Amino acid sequence: MHIAHTALWTCDIDGAAAFWIKYFGAIVGEPYHSQRRPGFISRFVHLPESTDQIELMTGPWLPADTHDERVGWDHIAISLGDRAAVDALADRCKAGGCLKSGPRTTGDGFYEAVITMPDGTPIEITA
Repeated sequence: MHIAHTALWTCDIDGAAAFWIKYFGAIVGEPYHSQRRPGFISRFVHLPESTDQIELMTGPWLPADTHDERVGWDHIAISLGDRAAVDALADRCKAGGCLKSGPRTTGDGFYEAVITMPDGTPIEITA
């Protein structure tokens, strides 16, 4: 058993797609426009060297200014393999303005940094 994909809502699907390409070298599929649900658009993000996928989803009903914690998934953690990879991506994200918190070892033993997509969605990058 495995997770087929993880889906997340975003107010800026093109910005989110560009983020995954720029910082993770992902391949992002073409937009799918739902015929059943007008305004719904999704794009699948394929991570390199992995079968893991992320479905980016958007719709005109999403509020652009809601970044508060809420019930549901909080973040996704992506293992980069080692501390050097975490440090390198954290540096790139700092230069790109999307580093939320720098690399550190957390209380639960992970070496991680937190970066954010253009709409503020947090992503942990771990060793």
